Formats: sequence, structure tokens, C-alpha cells
Amino acid sequence: MKRIRNRINSLKLRYKLALFYAAFCFLPVMILFLFSFVQMRRIIADKEILNLESYLYQSVATMDSKLEVYDNLSDYIAFDQNLEDVFSTTYEHPYEQYEQVTEVIDPVLQSLKYFHSEIRTITIYTDSGIVKHDTTVGTISEIENEDWYRDIRESEGVKWYVDREKPSIFSARKMPVETESGQADVLRIEVDYEDIFAPYEQTLTTEYGVFITDENGDVIYGDRRFSEENQDYRLDYQEFLEEQEKGRESSYTIISETSSATGWNIWLYQPEGIAGEAMQPVSMMILLTAVLCLLMAALSYFVTSRLVSGRIEKLTESVLEVEQGNLDLTVDSEEKDEIGLLYRGFGKMLRRIRALIDEVYVGKITQKEAEMRALQAQINPHFLYNTLSLINWKALTAGEEDISRMTLAMSTFYRTALNRGKNTLRVEDELKNTKAYLEIQSMMHDGDFDYEIATDPEILPCESLNLILQPLVENAITHGIEPKADGRGKIVIRGWLEDGCIWFSVEDNGVGMDADIAKRILSMESGGYGVRNVNERIRLFYGEEYGMTVESEVGKGTTVWLHFPKR
Repeated sequence: MKRIRNRINSLKLRYKLALFYAAFCFLPVMILFLFSFVQMRRIIADKEILNLESYLYQSVATMDSKLEVYDNLSDYIAFDQNLEDVFSTTYEHPYEQYEQVTEVIDPVLQSLKYFHSEIRTITIYTDSGIVKHDTTVGTISEIENEDWYRDIRESEGVKWYVDREKPSIFSARKMPVETESGQADVLRIEVDYEDIFAPYEQTLTTEYGVFITDENGDVIYGDRRFSEENQDYRLDYQEFLEEQEKGRESSYTIISETSSATGWNIWLYQPEGIAGEAMQPVSMMILLTAVLCLLMAALSYFVTSRLVSGRIEKLTESVLEVEQGNLDLTVDSEEKDEIGLLYRGFGKMLRRIRALIDEVYVGKITQKEAEMRALQAQINPHFLYNTLSLINWKALTAGEEDISRMTLAMSTFYRTALNRGKNTLRVEDELKNTKAYLEIQSMMHDGDFDYEIATDPEILPCESLNLILQPLVENAITHGIEPKADGRGKIVIRGWLEDGCIWFSVEDNGVGMDADIAKRILSMESGGYGVRNVNERIRLFYGEEYGMTVESEVGKGTTVWLHFPKR
């Protein structure tokens, strides 16, 4: 041992560094990486299964939530007293029957289709003597030979059926009151097939297959999404059953969920080899680490014994100052070696960080604040549309056309305002949103102001940010028209194309404001944030050269211009 120690002590420093690096760095790192590789392979496999279970659970939950909405609509129609009265009444003249169908049944069913665009048809089949009418009323004789009808007669509640050949999906149920013939009427609601099963395409990633089977074990939906290089992993349903029977010996990961709304079984499978592909980067990392360790061992052979700790310590002190928050520190060096480059690089990094804080970080915070303010205005769309649908139906039943008109205007406004969570929409839809808002405000103000919308047709299909005109109109009504003491108020909205940009102007003849207030309305000094928020969103989305300008004169009114590039 002493002889070995003496031999090591006699070596040059460069050889010692290389030897120590190999003994104390290279070998422990390789052992650690090999151990990590085994652990990571197990963790990745478990994580893949957890991810698949999470994806499948989310997809099934999304599908069930959609089906439950339509189940609630089915309950709403089935227990509607007005519809029950129509189908239980005996009519002496066909015109009386036609009048009840068009004035009671059609408004209820058509309003539901209006607020739920995924509904294809709503049909009530009866043998009470009412003749077939469009897609809303049918006769029992039309469906008495259908398998699903025979199944419904023996069942209670809502049941879902799928026809893969068309393809179509619909719910059916018996109406709660039997007719004079002793047979209950049947309610059938057909919805968009692609919309119901869309979650399995939107939530799940590629490299998987899915089958959905009904209570009889028949396949009602199937999808196999594999990349071109993994097409050999595709299974038909018979092959899937064979893999399922293999149990743990199968080369596929198979998981399942049961739909709480329908009782369907949803099966998801993924080849285990796909999960193994995730380990390839880890294997490459280990190989790369080994190569780098050998390279570093070779480079350490050429390390000299020249003292560098003083300069390193000085650089460390600078790093500690930056860590304490001093970003105004100046770091530079005249040396030409690697440490000198490190000094200059660290100094450039500090300058770049300061620039990024001004150029990116502050801008991102402003954008997030604007988005949060927009998000705070959102509400649950399903609850809103169902409520508006009920209000509209009640208004139509009571003959209150003004209430019905306001309800439809609110529905149009919120449908385009929420915009399915998207930040952009067509100019045409933004104008529909603004017109609906003006219609609502006009009714709220008893029609005491006029409005006009005039736009060039060529800009209608172009892109626009969502909710950029409504805050300007709201500002014009609240701060311009409402305080106006004499004369009738008027708001004019114009849109046109100029120099490759889309321009809008919102003009009112309200009380106006002085020039100082008009200049501050778009700045941080402004008390409100509605108009300023629109300006910030346009500049953040399209660039600093776009945005808004405001002109106003006391007693004459205000005009707001905004523009952004045509897309």
C-alpha cells in the first residue's frame, strides 16, 4: 500500500487530476446513472399507466357530462305539462291540432335545438291521433319495428343507442303519461355523433386504441390513433379480445372505465413498447455522460497547477451579490483566457437579464393581468344557456315577445363573448356580439338612444380579438349618452379596410370630455380599465404600432378609433 501511495505521490499534478477524476468522479457517476436508469424505467412505465388512466378518466367524464345535459333536457321535455296537455287532448278539427303543434310543441323543441346546436332532431312519437309534423312529431307506427323501440317499452328512464353505420347516437325514453290506447308516447333526441365521442380524440394523445362497448358487449365506437411507424400495433376488436385474454402475458397495456351515464365500457390499449421508447433519451443520456466523462478525464490531464482561485472567488462574490438581488452590478475583465471570457459572459448575461425584465417580463405580467380580468367576466355557459332557454320558453308561453327578444339577444351576446374560450373570432361575429349588446342596452334604456353599424363587407371574414368593441360601446353609453341632458343620444360604429389594416370607430354624441381626460384614458392613470384593457390586448397581440386613439370635445361627444392588421 505504501509503495502504491509513494508511486501516486511521485506523479505529476496533471496525472493526479486525471487519476482522481476517474476514481472519484467517473465511476460513481456511471454507477449512479445505471441505478437511475433502472429506477427511471420503472417510474416511466408506472407514469405511462397513470397518464393513460388520467386521460381515459377525463375523456369518459367529459362524455358523461355531455350525455347528462341531454338527459336533463329529456326530463325537461318529458315532464312539461303543456306538452302533456297537447298530446292528451282530443281534437275535433285538424286545424286545432295543427295550431297546438305549431304554437306549443314547435317553440319548445326548436328553442332547445337553438341553445344546443349539437342536437340534430327532437321527436315525440305518439298514437294519440296527432299526425306527423316535420321532425318534432311522429307516429308510433314509424318505429314499432325498431329494436330500440321494443327495448324502450320494457325499460324505464333514458337509454342511449348508437348506430355505427350511419353513424348516429340518440337517447330514447317513454313519456311518463300513457295515452288512451295504453301505450306511452316515446321521446327520441338525436345528437351529433362526432361531438359526443370527440373527447377521445381531443384528450388522448397518439399511439393508442380505444373501443367502447354497450351492455351487450357490442362495439359502438372504435378509434385507433397510431403514427405511421407504429401502424403494426393497430388491433381490430377480435385481436383486442385475444390480447385481453392473455392477461399479464399480453404485450399491451389495457385499462378500462365504465360510463356512469350509460353503463358503456370504454377500453383503452397501448403497446408496452411505446412506453419503452420513452427510455431511449435516458439511454442516450447515459451513453453521452460516459463519453463526456472520458473526455473530461482526458482534458484534466492537461490541467496546469497555475493558481486561479483568487479570480474565481472574486467572480463568486459577484454571483452572490446578484443572488441577493443586485442586478445593477458591472462585471468585466481584460483577460483573454477562459476565466476572462466567463467574466465577460456573466456581465453580458446580467445586461441581458435586465433587458428581458423590461421587454418580456413586464409585458407578460400586463398580458396575464388583462387575461385574468377577462376570465373574471366569464360564467358557466351551460348553466347560462339552459337558463336563457327556460326564460325564452316562458316568455313565448306568456306571449311576452319583448322578453323573448331580449333573451335571444343575451344568448347571442354571451355565445360570441365566451367564444368557447378562444381569444380570437371573425369580425362578423364580433359585430354580432356588439349588436346584441346594443339591442339589450336599448331595451334597458326604453329605446331612448339610436345606434347604427356600418362596415365594409370585405372585413367581415377577417380575424379580430374577442370583446374589443363592447367595452367601447359600454363606455359610450355610461359616460356619454346617460349623462346627456338634452337631445336624443346616438352611437355610430363604422368599420373599414385601409392600408392593409382593419379600422373601427365608435362615435357618440354624448357629453364628451376635455382633452386632458381623453389623453389619460388609455394610460395607467385612468381610473377604469375597460377601454385601457382593449388597447393593451391589441398591442400585446398585434404589436406596439397598433391600438387605439381617443378624441373628444365637451358637449359634442367622443370618438374612439382602433386598428390592427388584416388577417
